Amino acid sequence: MTKEEHIEYWIKTAEHDLDAMQGIFEAGKYDWALFVGHLALEKILKAHWVRNNENITPPKIHNLVKLYQESNLLLLNKDDIVFLNEVSEFNLEGRYPETKLTFYRLCTKEFTEEKIKRIKELYQCLRKEI
Repeated sequence: MTKEEHIEYWIKTAEHDLDAMQGIFEAGKYDWALFVGHLALEKILKAHWVRNNENITPPKIHNLVKLYQESNLLLLNKDDIVFLNEVSEFNLEGRYPETKLTFYRLCTKEFTEEKIKRIKELYQCLRKEI
C-alpha cells in the first residue's frame, strides 16, 4: 500500500468507529461508546502520524497525547490535550477488569453524552486538517 492508501485506511476506519460510537451510545452501552470513541480519535491521529512521518506504520500505542505529539501537530490547545489524555483513560478503564466496573458506573447517559460531544468536535478538528 502507498502512503496515501495507509492514510485513507486510517481515516475510513476512524469514520466507521465514530459512527459505531453513536450507535453504541443509542443502544445504551455508554462505557463501550466511549471506548470506541477513543478508537476513532486514535485512528484519525494515526492518519496524521502516517502523513507527517516517513514510516507508513504508526506505533502500536493507544496513548492519544503521545500520538498527537509524534504526529507533529500544532492544532490543539491545552484543554484539548487534557481531554485527549482523559479519553486515553477510556481505553484502559474499558479494557481491564480492575477498573471496568468503576468506569461502567461513571458512564451515565449524561456523562457519556458530554464526552461524545467533545470527541466529535475534536475528531472534526483533526479530520479537516488531513
